[in-house]
Amino acid sequence: MIGNILIFIPLIGFLALLSPTFRSNARRYALFFVGIEFLVALMAYALNYSDNNSILLKVDYTWINAINAHWHLHVTGVSLSLALLNAIVFLLIYLSVDASQYGEKAYLFYSLGLLMQMAMMGVFLTKDAFSFYIFWELSLIPIYLIGLLWGETGKEKITLKFFLYTFIGSLFMLAGFIYLYHHTALLNENGQKSWDILSFYQAGKLLTPAQQTVVFWFLFLGFAVKIPIFPFHSWQPDTYTNMPVQGTMMLSGLMLKMGLYGLLFWLMPVVPEAVESWRGLTILMAVSGVIYGSLAALVQTDFKRLLAYASMAHVGLISAGILSGTRQAYDGAAMQMFAHGIYVTGLFYVVHLFEKHTGTRNIYQLGGIRNLNGQFSNLFLIILLGSIALPLTHGFIGEFLILVGLAKYQLVWAAIAGLSVILGAVYMLRAYQKMMLGDVVKTNYSFGALEAKDKWGLFLVVFFILLLGIYPQALNYFTSLNISEILK
Repeated sequence: MIGNILIFIPLIGFLALLSPTFRSNARRYALFFVGIEFLVALMAYALNYSDNNSILLKVDYTWINAINAHWHLHVTGVSLSLALLNAIVFLLIYLSVDASQYGEKAYLFYSLGLLMQMAMMGVFLTKDAFSFYIFWELSLIPIYLIGLLWGETGKEKITLKFFLYTFIGSLFMLAGFIYLYHHTALLNENGQKSWDILSFYQAGKLLTPAQQTVVFWFLFLGFAVKIPIFPFHSWQPDTYTNMPVQGTMMLSGLMLKMGLYGLLFWLMPVVPEAVESWRGLTILMAVSGVIYGSLAALVQTDFKRLLAYASMAHVGLISAGILSGTRQAYDGAAMQMFAHGIYVTGLFYVVHLFEKHTGTRNIYQLGGIRNLNGQFSNLFLIILLGSIALPLTHGFIGEFLILVGLAKYQLVWAAIAGLSVILGAVYMLRAYQKMMLGDVVKTNYSFGALEAKDKWGLFLVVFFILLLGIYPQALNYFTSLNISEILK
């Protein structure tokens, strides 16, 4: 029931905002739809605490009888945490939009955003592989159009590269799903095939080691491109930098979580023997991305591009934790997916405010902003400290558990991946120092008071950073139960 509501609210919003009736007040209506979505996600969260087997949280019926595809949604565990993240991030995105930012086509931006929210909500909630693929592909269309319509110089080439990378990767994933679908016929006497995630778990374990290897690489390529894992990352820095900042929030805050979620629930439990065989190589790829992203971030002058590389390093660490296959790393990855989504969205919100108030995001053209707006400086600092995993912020809990899990697998991987914590502190604190401290750079910019909507947006980010840093059990309570199920 609630799963249907979470998917259909943004779908209705998408269709409504395309109508001329709603265009004149598109921002108001868009905020209404994402606000209702946020409240419904909170309701699902409350129901999970009271009864995670509530009939309101599940729905399962056949929707394409010919191939036995089911409309199967379950709003619990990691799926719930990512659904809640989805609702929070889109609320922040729509708060960040300024009245004149998208001009006469603002209604189209809001509409495309709601379509993307709906598609990603479906990815996180569905337990049917056919539906998963449909939602996965659908999410690519609106973000491609957003980049194409409102990207910066060179947007056509950059967005096309992004589209081709992710689309081709998803075709490999589809091939793996179809292969597993046909093998589910071996699970019962009547030979009926199934797209259900639990059927895939069972069918995958029946495959020979060679068959598992083929399926493993097909699925891994689809997820690795989306995350992205090194060396499938080349689309990411340019796309993140070129997108309008709200599009970058969608990509970094949510879209890459689709790949991490797929890795955790649609790959690791499906072909366990192949995972074990290729664990060393895939962890090497993930950790290489951690180091490469961190070193690249050190030399950036554009703060937005710095965050693009930093995001690559952070998700590389989460990927390495998932691929280690340890319980601690799984729990840490579940926590860190939510944490990363919150603080990276907050940091790109800060980029938007730099551009809005000063006209630049170049680190070396900024300075002394703390003297102009102390409140903004303090909020930015808290978000930044969450991103570098300071204790008592929610970034610390996830990274700590991931590194413990990696150490349990092999200490050397934890030591190498742990360098990201040190390097992250270096490039983030150095950027903060140059932009926020010292004397005001002698240019024509000023940095006035924040608008109420921007204050509320940053306050919301800070609230979750501190709440889940002090009380991580608020999220871990139900994500850990979900992870226990896939480890059986």
